[in-house]
Amino acid sequence: MQTPEKMRAWEIVGEQGIDGLELNTRACGEPQAGEVLVRVRASSLNYRDLATILNPATRVPAYPRIPNSDCAGEIVAVGPGVSRVAPGDRVAGCFFQNWTDGGISPAAMESALGGAIDGVLGEYAMLSEQGVVHMPEHLSFAQGACLPCAAVTAWNCLMHAGQVQADDTVLLLGTGGVSVIALQLAVAHGAKVIITSSDDSKLERARSLGAEHTINYRTHSEWDAAVLELTGGAGADFALEVGGGGTLPSTLNAVRIGGRIALIGVLTQGEIDPTTIMRKSICLQGVYVGSRRMFEDMNRFIASQEIVPVIDRHFPFDAARDAFHHLQTANHFGKLVVDL
Repeated sequence: MQTPEKMRAWEIVGEQGIDGLELNTRACGEPQAGEVLVRVRASSLNYRDLATILNPATRVPAYPRIPNSDCAGEIVAVGPGVSRVAPGDRVAGCFFQNWTDGGISPAAMESALGGAIDGVLGEYAMLSEQGVVHMPEHLSFAQGACLPCAAVTAWNCLMHAGQVQADDTVLLLGTGGVSVIALQLAVAHGAKVIITSSDDSKLERARSLGAEHTINYRTHSEWDAAVLELTGGAGADFALEVGGGGTLPSTLNAVRIGGRIALIGVLTQGEIDPTTIMRKSICLQGVYVGSRRMFEDMNRFIASQEIVPVIDRHFPFDAARDAFHHLQTANHFGKLVVDL
């Protein structure tokens, strides 16, 4: 396929928020050594993408900046020396273009798509050869686009930070993209899942995906006490904390002595008393997505279990602003995807 000279891409051009996003034309470019050009077929949305658009001053080093970290598509061209992938391969991009394995590093942080560097909400994306993975064969492009941020984050939380074992009790908060794929991964791994939401219809959907217990935190404001009751007073073995300061005190109460918590979100504000962390010997770890190695390990598991990410709604490329407005309402269950 001939490399196109131009492409359309959504761009953050200032601090005007969602409605300030511009759909512009820019040069596509030829892949250089170690680079691959991906024809983007789908891009999924994350709260991090929304936060970047709403508050770019602290996240974007220069304008214009293409938003979004998650995409799937096919390789259309490769630069000199590329050997990991070839034209025609179906791939998903890695959130961090420069984190292949091992621990997180400053260099990895500087390679985050849609923030430190241009993202993937365009017709094409120029990515590093080291920053793409082959998609599980049973997934569509839209489903594959749901994996790079939310699913890898969930996998890192469960398998690395959480060290979750079969028959462990896993506590998940809410039914956004990370929590829903974490539910699917945990159930497939043999864990017992307790999940919270303020919407009974969402809790019903969570039960259909294998959640053992559900708690409506609107009607059960002391949901941590409900978790303790469901676990015979012991508490959950592991919790995935998406709320931050406002929910962490309850999560600390809801996990067992010696339990683990992975902190991935700061959606709510509040003060934290570290006494419970010390008294219960809880391991609290911040998690920011994961490496390519984690992505590849997760993909093998997803393929073996034939797991399919849950997509709440699709949006056409020209209506990307509508997708972000919908994400802002927090009414979704699972992922929102922009199709190209």
